[in-house]
Amino acid sequence: MPITSYAAIGDSYTEGMGDERPDGTPRGWADLVAAGLAHAAGGTIGYANLAIRGRLLAPILDEQLPAALALGPQLLSINGGGNDILRPSVSIEAVADRLVSAAERARATGAHVMIVSGGDPTRHIPLGRVFSRRGDALAVAARHRLVGTDVLFVDNWSDPQLPELRHWSVDRLHLNAQGHALAAANVLAALGVAIAPAPTAPDAADDVERPRTAEYWRRYVLPWIGRRLTGRSSGDHRRAKRPALEPFGPEQL
Repeated sequence: MPITSYAAIGDSYTEGMGDERPDGTPRGWADLVAAGLAHAAGGTIGYANLAIRGRLLAPILDEQLPAALALGPQLLSINGGGNDILRPSVSIEAVADRLVSAAERARATGAHVMIVSGGDPTRHIPLGRVFSRRGDALAVAARHRLVGTDVLFVDNWSDPQLPELRHWSVDRLHLNAQGHALAAANVLAALGVAIAPAPTAPDAADDVERPRTAEYWRRYVLPWIGRRLTGRSSGDHRRAKRPALEPFGPEQL
């Protein structure tokens, strides 16, 4: 049965940062999935994207999840925990428990639910090895907890191609258009939906050459550290880009 309504919740990954349209608005893997679902349905579908950059898992589940379920989507994607594992200390088990528990509660409402993990950026960012271990542990913990449930787990974190530099934007923390297209392809494949044509990405050679350059630290790392120290977020005062189930089709990519 074709999926005719889809809602996505999460952080910058689901909002689509790193894959900006010419006017600066983010597109991203969830938009590409919605386009693929619309193509499979032979028209448009209702699509909502409540994700906001910088969000930790708690506000995603406490604020975005109830709002998304209130829309009554046929399909719901949940992404979260990526910003949690970047904090100085985190309980991976607690993050996995809350993520899976929320997905199971959402499934009980009748919606089809999938947990979609983010790609692994850790080859290209400071303290990458630390965050790599945490991301690996979270993927394993989520997969283990979902055994025997009917919540779908799309494990982009473990995709062998996504860590390659060519899939990452200039900040090295967000996928570029090519990376988002690969993530979307993984989701559509898991759903058994044909993959729609995806936008192209700029050559990664145009980016800052290495994440340890002074320019990279000035533009991306130090502002990120500053927000952490002052309790601010890149998503402060931002609203969801698609808070309601509105018609969406491939022509809107």
